[in-house]
Amino acid sequence: MAAPLSTAPVWEIAEGLTPYPEALARMTRRVADIRAGTAQELVWLVEHPPLYTAGTSAKPDELTDPDRFPTYSAGRGGHWTYHGPGQRTAYVMLDLTKSHGSVPAQDIRCYVNGLEEWMIRALDRFNVRGERRQGRVGIWVVDPARGTEAKIGAIGVRVSRWVSWHGIALNVEPNLGHFGGIIPCGISEYGVTSLAALGIPATMHDADMALRAAWDEVFGETAAPTICSTG
Repeated sequence: MAAPLSTAPVWEIAEGLTPYPEALARMTRRVADIRAGTAQELVWLVEHPPLYTAGTSAKPDELTDPDRFPTYSAGRGGHWTYHGPGQRTAYVMLDLTKSHGSVPAQDIRCYVNGLEEWMIRALDRFNVRGERRQGRVGIWVVDPARGTEAKIGAIGVRVSRWVSWHGIALNVEPNLGHFGGIIPCGISEYGVTSLAALGIPATMHDADMALRAAWDEVFGETAAPTICSTG
């Protein structure tokens, strides 16, 4: 008789740059296996080569430089997003028929809130105040040197028969000029930033450690039950 699977997600960090089609294929397989009860939940941390991905709300005119990098249809929610070196993309595959810390079962809005809170708490470890903005998906910061707002973290999710995939992208030290080929997340009024652009010399390992520690505060067994608001 096979031993029962652990209830804690597996954490994996991919080496090098992961091709986007490879990431989609692996997520597709893993989601099916989680649903079948033959694989543990997974938090998969990757970096991609430079590319643009289109969510289900992406508009053609939001891709302003279509020949710059390869483009892919992601199948997640949201608009156009850039992925590339220096950006930590975290693909989160969870069985949402079960509760996860502060996130109750079968509550997609609260799950997205949990992803936001995860990034906010990770950024707090670098003394960066990440914030939500009404009507603007993602995590935003105010650059103290310029007094301007910019996005530092993107969120795009898909839920297939209550198993989540896709996830978040946190800008550690990407080439911010690469965002110039799209209107990121369909928002043209504000720019993008990174930990490096804010003057914080964080490595990818530093970011991974912050994300790992913050995870338990949101999705772990000891998470506070009050951080999710669906009102």
